[in-house]
Amino acid sequence: MSAWSQLPLFEPPADDWTFSGALTRDLTHCYHDYPARMIPQIAAKLIARFAPRPARLFDPYCGTGTSLVEGLIRGHEVHGTDLNPLARLISRAKLTPLPLAALDAARDDLEAWLRTPIGQPQKLPEGIDLTFWFQPAVIERLAHVRAWLDQLSDDGLRAFFAVAFSETVRECSNTRTGEFKLYRLPQKRLAQHTPDVFGTLRAKLQRNRAGLRDFLAAYASAPRQSRAYLHAFDSVKGIPAALIAPESVQIAITSPPYGDSRTTVAYGQFSRLSAEWLDLPDAAHTDRALMGGVPLKDLPSFNVPALDSALQMIYAQRPKRALQVAAFYADLRASIANVAQVIARGGIACYVIGNRKVSGVLLPTDRAIQHFFEAVNFEHVVTYQRAIPNKRMPQRNSPSNRTGVTDETMTREAILVMRKR
Repeated sequence: MSAWSQLPLFEPPADDWTFSGALTRDLTHCYHDYPARMIPQIAAKLIARFAPRPARLFDPYCGTGTSLVEGLIRGHEVHGTDLNPLARLISRAKLTPLPLAALDAARDDLEAWLRTPIGQPQKLPEGIDLTFWFQPAVIERLAHVRAWLDQLSDDGLRAFFAVAFSETVRECSNTRTGEFKLYRLPQKRLAQHTPDVFGTLRAKLQRNRAGLRDFLAAYASAPRQSRAYLHAFDSVKGIPAALIAPESVQIAITSPPYGDSRTTVAYGQFSRLSAEWLDLPDAAHTDRALMGGVPLKDLPSFNVPALDSALQMIYAQRPKRALQVAAFYADLRASIANVAQVIARGGIACYVIGNRKVSGVLLPTDRAIQHFFEAVNFEHVVTYQRAIPNKRMPQRNSPSNRTGVTDETMTREAILVMRKR
């Protein structure tokens, strides 16, 4: 029997998983804001509890790489995949042990470039209405920085500076930066909106350099200097054996989307402006490509009574919305079946998930995930419950799309731990 299967089958969830007040932006976790990030303390605690020895860790919806960073600094070989090209860029930067001397030399070169006269922009994004989303002076300065970025040949350096540039793009745009979706500032506020592009970029670079310094120290003290692998495959469609072999993963740690991207957390909209400025692929189609992006034509049965009942209640009110929600669960089930294939016997799958409401109906996503794993020969180990004090999520939404009618969304998460038989 595998050593991994010697872990206790049941464990009382008596300890706290909320981590209220914890520092969640240390190391390279400070690099870039992103919607609904899993805090690093959760990944670190799961690794310590269920994978204390260096092994292979996989995150099938890695986002900006929180679990991957925590695995890497503990000596794990880490693999992650995500369909959002901006998320992959941020992850790559966060996982790259970039030498500080090389970074500082490049930053000095950038400073010299910023002091040169701003010329006519050579290349501007074409997939967005630039003058709608940016002030003319901001466009000039962003293009000036982008021209310097384009001459960087080192992949690690380019990723580091591109991530700081990405946050600068969003913060200096005409968007309401407290939102995930793209909403333009009202005209009254635009009149006083004069962002400092170069100053914002310098602040991001200074912050991120400090995070990199601390990451390098943690990486150097790991039991072994392992490697990180980032992929772009869709776990709903399958996991290429050439990239991650069947039954080769000891632990999967992830926080999957809580629902379809277009109506829950709009990752594609959040990333759109940065992705266009950085010329990342398929920026305009990210939300449709993510789980639940293509609605079903008929309402299926998932053989999970609580989920099927909830979907029927939504269908009675809003059939089209119910089919969108069902599409998400169909994709989630397919993804879990594929993830299960790469986990070794006795290996662990940890899913951090919240149960959202649609049309006032609570969706039992935690029970659905448990059932989907049990259907592919996993057993339940434990479910931890936590409040959400740190996750950047909307506290209320409009489940009926009627003006002024809101409902509480998610204030708690479940951490579901399953083991492969």
